[in-house]
Order: sequence, then structure tokens, then C-alpha cells
Amino acid sequence: MKMNAEQLEQIKDLLSTIKEKSPFYKQKYADIDVSKIVDQASFETLPFTEKADLRNAYPLGIMAVPESEVVRIHSSSGTTGTPVIIPYTKRDVEDWAAMFERCYRMAGINKNDRVQITPGYGLWTAGIGFQAGVEKLGAMAIPMGPGNTEKQLQMMQDLKSTVLCSTSSYALLLGEEVTKQGLKDKICLRKGVIGSERWGSNMRRRIIDQLGIEIFDIYGLTEIYGPGIGISCGNGYGMHVWDDYLYFEIIDPVTLKVLPDGEVGELVITTFRKEGAPLIRYRTHDLTRFIPGRCPCGSRFNRIDIITGRTDDMMKVKGVNMFPAQFEEVLANTDGASSEYQIKIEHVDGKDQLTLFFETEKPESEYAAMEHDIVTAFKQKVNCTIIAKAVPMQTLPRSMKKTARVVDLRF
Repeated sequence: MKMNAEQLEQIKDLLSTIKEKSPFYKQKYADIDVSKIVDQASFETLPFTEKADLRNAYPLGIMAVPESEVVRIHSSSGTTGTPVIIPYTKRDVEDWAAMFERCYRMAGINKNDRVQITPGYGLWTAGIGFQAGVEKLGAMAIPMGPGNTEKQLQMMQDLKSTVLCSTSSYALLLGEEVTKQGLKDKICLRKGVIGSERWGSNMRRRIIDQLGIEIFDIYGLTEIYGPGIGISCGNGYGMHVWDDYLYFEIIDPVTLKVLPDGEVGELVITTFRKEGAPLIRYRTHDLTRFIPGRCPCGSRFNRIDIITGRTDDMMKVKGVNMFPAQFEEVLANTDGASSEYQIKIEHVDGKDQLTLFFETEKPESEYAAMEHDIVTAFKQKVNCTIIAKAVPMQTLPRSMKKTARVVDLRF
């Protein structure tokens, strides 16, 4: 993606004071003359910022303003390793709400909507981000938070919620309960704003069918404000990203070179305006691509494709590299296989063994044929032999947050 003149000026302005404001970047750029960053090519010589850098700066070493200007902190949702703490100034919070309001408007949500927010509140950015955007829009926020599914369904009916904000895993769980309890004609949902985890086409179809909603993919990460930095439009192809607040690059995760538009690689983001914790060339590890050309919806904002996975999602089994998205693609093309699956990896008799458990509505008499088809399709796709095990619907775990798809018992 070519850097435009306005973006270049914002980057030069950011770099002109970054060493003075940020002890983190003063050290990181100690041997770099940032005044020589004058165009896109020279910008691409700057080193990347990694999550490990932010962990090493724990708790507030990334802060680039006086503490008196910090109005809030958030932390990444990861459960392992040192947390990443991100400070926000008043302007950061306002900018984030403005981007989120833009997301809602892109999805056709307006001030007459009633928005039921199910992601978590607290240190995680999700719940409070969704709510700030609703309030900025002037719609009604229903701040449920996660869990208590019966209460969620009651409020959904009583308050006539029109928009559901959720992870895909919880949207599916709610959809299954709506179907089981026969509530589809008793709810008023018309749209779903879904984010926080990668999800396949099979799961998408099930949520749409069970809840009767139009779905929009929302994108974001705690290090870069939170959710709300991009969203899909009614055209349903890719996610528009707010490149007046952020600069996006796609790099080869191996060579670290910037890739041409249309090629899949790792998304890298630079913040133009973030005060509390500005980030320059931050590696998200999310895999996507720029979608060339202007969207039929008419928006001037460029698009990235739906996130297909993460570089750190990769599993190595029997010497073969594979990603969850490959399993989802095989299941999506298997008649009768649902969206829900779990991958179990073990070390048995000195060898790796991968078992793919998948749910199906088909009778048990058809399990063997489905399992054979999946094993064959995966062997052709990835050149690795797995074990496939069909199980009845709603056998595998459900989650109110993100679903753990891979259970690796080798280590």
C-alpha cells in the first residue's frame, strides 16, 4: 500500500518528537537519525516493535506522556507471560470512541438501535470500547458483559436488542440457545458486530441462520487502541481500516520485507495520533492481505481481508507446518460437518498424533464415511495424515469468550 502525502507528514511529525517523549523509543532508536526518515522507503528501514518489547517495558515503560495525562490503562487479554500494559490519554480515549462510532455507522447502526454488549469489561479493551462507541453514536448501550446466558436472552427479549456485540464463539452459543428454546421469533436482533477471534465461513453461516442477523467483522487489538480500528461493510468483503489514524503494512513474516498489495502476510501497524503509548511498525502477527481496488460500497478507506490466522497459530506436527484455518477449510467443504472442532495433539509411541474432533448432525451410521473423507482431504491439502473423529452436536466445549481450538499435550 503506497503511503500518501498526509500519512507521510503525520509519520514525520510523530518521529520528530518520539525520542523526546518516549524513553522506550529513545533507547530503541538510539543509533537512528529519525530526521532522515523522509519517505516510505526510509520509513521501511525502521526496526519493528514486538510484543516482547512491550512486555520488557512492563508495567509503564512504554508510556510517552507524564503520568498526570494518563486517564486509563488497559491490558492485553493473553493468559501467559508478562502482561502488556497500555496507557491512554484523554485524547486517545476520544479518538478510539470516534473510530468505533465510525465502525457502527459503517455497519448501518444508528442512534435508534439497542446494542447488547457481551464482551468482557475491565482491563480487557473489548466491552468498554464497544460501549464508548455506542455512546458516541447516541444509541442505547446494554452493557451485559460475558456469561449468564439466560439473563442475556431475557434482556435480549425484554429490551428488544437490535444489535449484538460478541465474540464469534459466544454468538454461536447464544444462537444455539435461541434455536433450542424457540426464541427466534421473539428477538429483534438485526445485526451482529463480531470480533476478537478468527472464525471460518461455516461458523459464520450458522450464526447468521440461528440469530437471523447481518454480520460485520470488527478488528482491533489492545496495543493499538482495541477493537474498532476497522470493520467490514455491507458489501461483506474485507474490512475497511481507518488509515487516517493508523498506517498499515503487510510484511513477509520470514523475510520481514513489505509485500505487494494482494499478497498474504503479517499486518504491521503504526499509530499516528496515539499519545499514551505510540507504536511504530508494531507487528500484530495477524495474517491478512490488502484487497486491491476501491470497495463497491464507495468508502474511500482501504480494506484488509478477514484475518486468516496468526503467525504464532502455526502447529508443527510430524514435521509439517499447519494452521487452524486449514482444518476449518476442510470442514467447510465436508457435507454434514459443523463449524465446531477441536484439535488434540499427542506424542504416542514416539510419534506425533493429531486427532481432529468435529461435530455433525448426521447419524452415527455416517460417521465413518465422513471421517474418511476428512482424512483424505486433509492429506491432499497439507500432506499430513491425521485421525478424524465425528461427535454429536454440542459435544465439544462452548465458550463465552474465545474458544480454545488446539490442545497440545506433547509438552
